[in-house]
Amino acid sequence: YLLGSFHLLQPGDYPLPAEVDRAFADSQALVFEVEPGAMTSPESVAAMQKYMAIDGGKTLSQVVPKATLDKLGAAMGAGGGALPALEGSDPWAVNLGLVLGMTQAMGFRPDLGLDKHLMDRAAKVGKPATGLETIDDQFRALDAVPHAEQVAGLAEFLDDPAKAATQMRDLHAWWRSGNVESLDREMRTEMARKTPHSYRLLNVARNQAWLPQLRQRLDGVSAGQTLVVVGALHLLGPDGLVEQLHAKGYRVERVCDLCTAAND
Repeated sequence: YLLGSFHLLQPGDYPLPAEVDRAFADSQALVFEVEPGAMTSPESVAAMQKYMAIDGGKTLSQVVPKATLDKLGAAMGAGGGALPALEGSDPWAVNLGLVLGMTQAMGFRPDLGLDKHLMDRAAKVGKPATGLETIDDQFRALDAVPHAEQVAGLAEFLDDPAKAATQMRDLHAWWRSGNVESLDREMRTEMARKTPHSYRLLNVARNQAWLPQLRQRLDGVSAGQTLVVVGALHLLGPDGLVEQLHAKGYRVERVCDLCTAAND
């Protein structure tokens, strides 16, 4: 089973649809982007801090235009912070912090994310759970994004935080309703158009690294059923895991009770 996740959810997103519960019950093992135990280990925290730090002896002020810095300073001040505290951070790390702050204010929480929820369920019933990559792999990909694209993402958020909040609500609504077309158009296609290097590093390259691992499980004769849970972005479009599996000769069918009912 391939399940496209939303990493931040709200209490009202539970209970999960029956299809997800059936896939979980039918699976002997789960696979996530990162092995569950790595999410909170001290080594992972240290790796995150290492990659979030700006490199090359630069400071944030040296890579971010003044107009964007002024908006960032205003945003920090409104929250009781100060811009100098961010001088040692990469633009992507600053942007991630702002986005997480906004989404949590909207009621979205990482501890309610689909990944975390299923990790906890697997641990509770004793189902083994592994990862497709390491924390280092994830943050290395983020850190490899060119500063120009990192800065562009930060500037876009600061230019119109309300627009970012609307986009979050839309993406969440489309994910809940299974609207693959809108998710692909507004999330994957927009990312590929606006930030092609980010798209290649964070989506395409990681999908390509994961694909052989999925094929090993599909071709295994005694592995049993596996539920693979990755961000919804990774299942979309021609670069997504679904189409990549199609291209390798596998038959991929959507499991959707509401879709079936609508076609009856």
